[in-house]
Amino acid sequence: MSVLLEIEDLHAAVGDKEIIKGFNLTINEGEVHAIMGPNGAGKSTLSYVLTGREGYEVTKGSIKFKGKDLLDLEVSERACEGLFLSMQYPVEIPGVPTTAFLKHAVNAKRKYQNLPELDTMEFIKQLREDGKVLGVDNEMLKRHVNVGFSGGEKKKMETLQMCVLKPDLAILDEADSGLDIDAMKTVSDGVNSLRDSKRSLLIITHYQRLLNYIEPDFVHIFANGKIIKSGKKELALELEEKGYANFVKEAE
Repeated sequence: MSVLLEIEDLHAAVGDKEIIKGFNLTINEGEVHAIMGPNGAGKSTLSYVLTGREGYEVTKGSIKFKGKDLLDLEVSERACEGLFLSMQYPVEIPGVPTTAFLKHAVNAKRKYQNLPELDTMEFIKQLREDGKVLGVDNEMLKRHVNVGFSGGEKKKMETLQMCVLKPDLAILDEADSGLDIDAMKTVSDGVNSLRDSKRSLLIITHYQRLLNYIEPDFVHIFANGKIIKSGKKELALELEEKGYANFVKEAE
Protein backbone atom coordinates (compact mmCIF):
# COMPACT_ATOMS: atom_id res chain seq x y z
CA MET A 1 0.00 0.00 0.00
CA SER A 2 1.55 3.28 -1.16
CA VAL A 3 1.23 6.71 0.42
CA LEU A 4 -1.02 8.92 -1.71
CA LEU A 5 -1.18 12.15 0.31
CA GLU A 6 1.19 13.25 3.06
CA ILE A 7 0.65 16.50 4.97
CA GLU A 8 3.23 17.51 7.56
CA ASP A 9 2.99 20.43 10.02
CA LEU A 10 0.78 22.45 7.71
CA HIS A 11 0.07 26.07 8.60
CA ALA A 12 -2.11 28.23 6.37
CA ALA A 13 -3.60 31.71 6.57
CA VAL A 14 -6.11 33.96 4.87
CA GLY A 15 -4.72 37.47 5.01
CA ASP A 16 -3.37 38.03 8.52
CA LYS A 17 -5.49 35.28 10.08
CA GLU A 18 -3.92 31.86 10.61
CA ILE A 19 -6.57 29.17 10.19
CA ILE A 20 -4.66 25.90 9.89
CA LYS A 21 -2.16 25.47 12.72
CA GLY A 22 0.05 22.40 12.55
CA PHE A 23 -2.06 19.92 10.58
CA ASN A 24 -0.73 16.39 9.94
CA LEU A 25 -2.38 13.65 7.90
CA THR A 26 -1.31 10.66 5.80
CA ILE A 27 -3.69 8.95 3.36
CA ASN A 28 -2.69 5.70 1.70
CA GLU A 29 -4.08 4.32 -1.55
CA GLY A 30 -7.58 2.90 -1.18
CA GLU A 31 -8.30 4.53 2.18
CA VAL A 32 -11.33 6.60 3.14
CA HIS A 33 -10.72 9.30 5.75
CA ALA A 34 -13.40 11.48 7.31
CA ILE A 35 -12.64 14.85 8.88
CA MET A 36 -15.29 16.09 11.29
CA GLY A 37 -15.28 19.40 13.10
CA PRO A 38 -17.31 22.41 14.19
CA ASN A 39 -17.86 25.53 12.10
CA GLY A 40 -14.72 27.63 11.78
CA ALA A 41 -12.33 24.78 12.49
CA GLY A 42 -10.62 25.14 9.11
CA LYS A 43 -12.09 22.15 7.26
CA SER A 44 -13.01 23.97 4.06
CA THR A 45 -9.76 25.95 4.23
CA LEU A 46 -7.91 22.64 4.13
CA SER A 47 -9.75 21.61 0.96
CA TYR A 48 -8.96 24.96 -0.67
CA VAL A 49 -5.27 24.75 0.24
CA LEU A 50 -5.04 21.24 -1.22
CA THR A 51 -6.66 22.27 -4.49
CA GLY A 52 -4.81 25.59 -4.82
CA ARG A 53 -7.52 28.20 -4.41
CA GLU A 54 -6.27 31.78 -4.51
CA GLY A 55 -6.16 33.75 -1.27
CA TYR A 56 -5.01 30.87 0.91
CA GLU A 57 -1.33 31.11 1.85
CA VAL A 58 0.70 28.20 3.17
CA THR A 59 3.10 29.70 5.72
CA LYS A 60 4.74 26.50 6.95
CA GLY A 61 4.81 22.76 6.34
CA SER A 62 4.64 20.49 3.31
CA ILE A 63 2.12 18.56 1.20
CA LYS A 64 3.13 15.65 -1.03
CA PHE A 65 0.72 14.03 -3.46
CA LYS A 66 1.87 10.82 -5.13
CA GLY A 67 5.40 11.75 -4.08
CA LYS A 68 5.29 15.20 -5.72
CA ASP A 69 5.37 18.57 -3.95
CA LEU A 70 1.73 19.58 -4.32
CA LEU A 71 2.44 23.22 -3.50
CA ASP A 72 4.65 23.49 -6.60
CA LEU A 73 1.78 22.51 -8.90
CA GLU A 74 -0.74 24.84 -10.52
CA VAL A 75 -4.46 24.27 -9.94
CA SER A 76 -4.92 22.59 -13.32
CA GLU A 77 -1.88 20.37 -12.73
CA ARG A 78 -3.27 19.21 -9.39
CA ALA A 79 -6.51 18.23 -11.11
CA CYS A 80 -4.68 16.42 -13.89
CA GLU A 81 -2.54 14.59 -11.34
CA GLY A 82 -5.75 13.14 -9.92
CA LEU A 83 -7.01 15.52 -7.23
CA PHE A 84 -10.71 16.42 -7.20
CA LEU A 85 -12.82 18.69 -5.00
CA SER A 86 -16.58 18.28 -4.70
CA MET A 87 -17.52 21.74 -3.47
CA GLN A 88 -19.95 22.54 -0.68
CA TYR A 89 -21.60 25.17 -2.88
CA PRO A 90 -21.16 24.25 -6.57
CA VAL A 91 -21.02 27.31 -8.81
CA GLU A 92 -23.18 27.98 -11.85
CA ILE A 93 -21.45 28.56 -15.19
CA PRO A 94 -23.94 30.20 -17.60
CA GLY A 95 -23.26 29.65 -21.30
CA VAL A 96 -21.23 26.45 -20.81
CA PRO A 97 -23.08 23.21 -21.69
CA THR A 98 -22.50 20.46 -19.14
CA THR A 99 -21.53 17.80 -21.70
CA ALA A 100 -19.00 20.05 -23.43
CA PHE A 101 -17.53 21.09 -20.07
CA LEU A 102 -17.06 17.50 -18.93
CA LYS A 103 -15.65 16.31 -22.25
CA HIS A 104 -13.07 19.11 -22.22
CA ALA A 105 -12.10 18.31 -18.62
CA VAL A 106 -11.69 14.59 -19.29
CA ASN A 107 -9.61 15.10 -22.42
CA ALA A 108 -7.43 17.75 -20.76
CA LYS A 109 -6.57 15.20 -18.07
CA ARG A 110 -5.95 12.46 -20.64
CA LYS A 111 -3.68 14.76 -22.66
CA TYR A 112 -1.70 15.61 -19.51
CA GLN A 113 -1.26 11.90 -18.86
CA ASN A 114 -0.18 11.23 -22.49
CA LEU A 115 -3.34 9.24 -23.23
CA PRO A 116 -5.38 9.55 -26.45
CA GLU A 117 -8.37 11.86 -26.22
CA LEU A 118 -11.85 10.36 -26.29
CA ASP A 119 -13.94 11.12 -29.35
CA THR A 120 -17.48 12.40 -28.89
CA MET A 121 -19.19 9.01 -29.21
CA GLU A 122 -16.83 7.32 -26.72
CA PHE A 123 -17.29 10.12 -24.25
CA ILE A 124 -21.09 10.28 -24.52
CA LYS A 125 -21.30 6.51 -23.95
CA GLN A 126 -19.19 6.78 -20.79
CA LEU A 127 -21.10 9.85 -19.57
CA ARG A 128 -24.49 8.18 -19.96
CA GLU A 129 -23.32 5.06 -18.11
CA ASP A 130 -22.03 7.13 -15.19
CA GLY A 131 -25.14 9.31 -15.25
CA LYS A 132 -27.47 6.31 -14.82
CA VAL A 133 -25.97 5.55 -11.40
CA LEU A 134 -26.86 9.07 -10.25
CA GLY A 135 -30.19 9.47 -11.98
CA VAL A 136 -28.82 12.20 -14.28
CA ASP A 137 -30.79 12.14 -17.53
CA ASN A 138 -29.96 13.50 -20.97
CA GLU A 139 -31.99 16.67 -20.40
CA MET A 140 -29.84 17.58 -17.38
CA LEU A 141 -26.69 16.97 -19.41
CA LYS A 142 -27.89 19.37 -22.12
CA ARG A 143 -28.26 22.25 -19.65
CA HIS A 144 -25.55 24.72 -18.74
CA VAL A 145 -23.33 23.79 -15.80
CA ASN A 146 -25.48 23.90 -12.63
CA VAL A 147 -27.68 26.69 -14.01
CA GLY A 148 -31.17 26.46 -12.58
CA PHE A 149 -30.39 23.24 -10.72
CA SER A 150 -31.68 22.53 -7.22
CA GLY A 151 -29.17 21.94 -4.42
CA GLY A 152 -29.59 18.19 -4.77
CA GLU A 153 -29.17 18.30 -8.56
CA LYS A 154 -25.96 20.32 -8.19
CA LYS A 155 -24.53 17.72 -5.81
CA LYS A 156 -25.46 14.97 -8.25
CA MET A 157 -23.67 16.84 -11.04
CA GLU A 158 -20.60 17.30 -8.83
CA THR A 159 -20.60 13.56 -8.19
CA LEU A 160 -21.01 12.90 -11.91
CA GLN A 161 -17.92 15.02 -12.58
CA MET A 162 -16.04 12.89 -10.09
CA CYS A 163 -17.26 9.65 -11.67
CA VAL A 164 -16.25 10.82 -15.13
CA LEU A 165 -12.82 12.16 -14.11
CA LYS A 166 -12.04 9.17 -11.85
CA PRO A 167 -9.61 10.98 -9.52
CA ASP A 168 -7.01 9.27 -7.37
CA LEU A 169 -8.09 11.38 -4.39
CA ALA A 170 -11.54 12.93 -4.14
CA ILE A 171 -12.22 15.54 -1.47
CA LEU A 172 -15.89 15.79 -0.55
CA ASP A 173 -16.58 19.08 1.22
CA GLU A 174 -19.95 18.80 3.01
CA ALA A 175 -21.27 16.48 0.31
CA ASP A 176 -24.51 15.96 2.27
CA SER A 177 -25.30 19.68 2.53
CA GLY A 178 -28.79 20.39 1.19
CA LEU A 179 -29.56 16.75 0.37
CA ASP A 180 -32.64 14.85 1.41
CA ILE A 181 -32.30 11.18 2.35
CA ASP A 182 -32.96 9.83 -1.15
CA ALA A 183 -30.53 12.25 -2.81
CA MET A 184 -27.87 11.50 -0.19
CA LYS A 185 -28.18 7.79 -0.89
CA THR A 186 -27.93 8.38 -4.65
CA VAL A 187 -24.85 10.58 -4.30
CA SER A 188 -23.29 8.07 -1.91
CA ASP A 189 -23.90 5.23 -4.37
CA GLY A 190 -22.05 7.23 -7.03
CA VAL A 191 -19.13 7.89 -4.69
CA ASN A 192 -18.98 4.26 -3.57
CA SER A 193 -18.94 3.07 -7.19
CA LEU A 194 -15.46 4.58 -7.52
CA ARG A 195 -13.95 2.94 -4.44
CA ASP A 196 -11.16 0.49 -5.11
CA SER A 197 -7.71 -0.45 -3.80
CA LYS A 198 -6.07 2.59 -5.44
CA ARG A 199 -8.52 5.49 -5.15
CA SER A 200 -8.94 7.34 -1.87
CA LEU A 201 -11.52 9.68 -0.36
CA LEU A 202 -11.26 12.57 2.07
CA ILE A 203 -14.73 13.31 3.43
CA ILE A 204 -15.27 16.64 5.21
CA THR A 205 -18.50 16.74 7.17
CA HIS A 206 -20.23 18.05 10.31
CA TYR A 207 -22.44 15.05 10.81
CA GLN A 208 -22.13 11.31 11.19
CA ARG A 209 -25.14 10.56 8.96
CA LEU A 210 -23.17 10.67 5.68
CA LEU A 211 -20.78 8.09 7.09
CA ASN A 212 -23.68 5.61 7.29
CA TYR A 213 -23.58 5.59 3.49
CA ILE A 214 -19.87 6.13 2.77
CA GLU A 215 -18.08 4.11 5.42
CA PRO A 216 -14.69 5.54 6.47
CA ASP A 217 -11.58 3.63 7.47
CA PHE A 218 -10.49 6.49 9.72
CA VAL A 219 -12.21 9.43 11.41
CA HIS A 220 -10.38 12.58 12.53
CA ILE A 221 -11.72 15.36 14.74
CA PHE A 222 -10.54 18.72 13.46
CA ALA A 223 -10.67 21.75 15.79
CA ASN A 224 -8.63 24.91 16.28
CA GLY A 225 -6.82 24.37 13.02
CA LYS A 226 -5.50 20.84 13.59
CA ILE A 227 -6.48 17.24 14.24
CA ILE A 228 -7.09 16.71 17.94
CA LYS A 229 -8.13 13.04 17.86
CA SER A 230 -8.16 10.16 15.36
CA GLY A 231 -9.80 6.77 15.40
CA LYS A 232 -11.85 4.23 13.48
CA LYS A 233 -15.44 4.73 12.28
CA GLU A 234 -16.75 4.31 15.84
CA LEU A 235 -15.24 7.69 16.72
CA ALA A 236 -17.93 9.38 14.60
CA LEU A 237 -20.65 7.76 16.69
CA GLU A 238 -18.89 8.83 19.89
CA LEU A 239 -18.63 12.35 18.54
CA GLU A 240 -22.34 12.38 17.67
CA GLU A 241 -23.13 11.40 21.24
CA LYS A 242 -20.72 13.68 23.11
CA GLY A 243 -20.47 16.69 20.81
CA TYR A 244 -17.37 18.61 19.75
CA ALA A 245 -16.95 20.67 22.90
CA ASN A 246 -15.99 17.66 25.03
CA PHE A 247 -13.24 16.59 22.66
CA VAL A 248 -11.88 20.13 22.35
CA LYS A 249 -11.77 20.42 26.14
CA GLU A 250 -9.92 17.09 26.44
CA ALA A 251 -7.33 18.25 23.90
CA GLU A 252 -6.54 21.50 25.71
